[in-house]
Amino acid sequence: MNDAPAGTRQPRHLTRRYWRAGFLRGGIELRHLLRNPKEMSGHLLNVVVALLVAGFVDDDVPGTHIPMAHLALGGFAAYLLFQIGLINLPQMLVTEREEGALLRLRATPGGIPAYLVAKCLLVVVLAVGTLALLLAAAALLVDGPLPHGPGGWLTLLWVTTLGLLAVVPLGAAIGAVLPNPREALALIMLPTMGLLITSGAVFPITSLPVPVQQVASVFPLKWMAQGLRSALLPDAARAAEPAGSWELPMVALVLTAWAVLGFLLAIPLLRRTARRESGSRLTARHRKAAMSGAMPA
Repeated sequence: MNDAPAGTRQPRHLTRRYWRAGFLRGGIELRHLLRNPKEMSGHLLNVVVALLVAGFVDDDVPGTHIPMAHLALGGFAAYLLFQIGLINLPQMLVTEREEGALLRLRATPGGIPAYLVAKCLLVVVLAVGTLALLLAAAALLVDGPLPHGPGGWLTLLWVTTLGLLAVVPLGAAIGAVLPNPREALALIMLPTMGLLITSGAVFPITSLPVPVQQVASVFPLKWMAQGLRSALLPDAARAAEPAGSWELPMVALVLTAWAVLGFLLAIPLLRRTARRESGSRLTARHRKAAMSGAMPA
């Protein structure tokens, strides 16, 4: 009689333990990040660049009296979330894999689940903190936009949440298949910058050719930017959107679809990477990197 209850309680107990270990690890990594001036300067530089661009944009959104700088700030806010999920997270995963962290975690009970919880916590706190810093600094320094009323804040909250759910699992999946840290940035930076230009994050997407708009509409950045603009800008700014409206149901649908796709890809890819990791593979990668001069012999 005692075996059955124990069998049903043990998974719950282990799950709680993994979550607790993940949050503890995430808190430690977050403190290390905050104490690392080099890492923090990169994120602060992105905010400074967004503010500089907004400060030098003088035109109004076509057909309105809304400053183009406000539209650009809404797009940059979406891009910062997108960048943290699809550039920073894959680089973290690949770098730590090359350092042997994944191999060490395989020998630790519950190490992989706790590691994933920690990384999600780190990325979410970093993304939300960067977004809050951008909006606060923009409001103080360049008269940037803020949500109007409870509805605007609610839209900001759910678009940010869905946007992170759409890009963080996808970033984890990308990090699982990238070959090494030296190639990771080159492989993901070019398409990401292409999406920044074609998704209407910096200037109205309606100024781009229709085929470019259609391609951009497949990816989450365009909808993240549109959703954040709906939270930050007055309704008159809808004139700069292709459909003449915010299309919030479509924003929710597309971001949810990408979130589901990301989870479906990330979990098996991360498990596959963890299973394939071994001491011999790690040693071979280190030897190859040393021969190429990418790391000391």
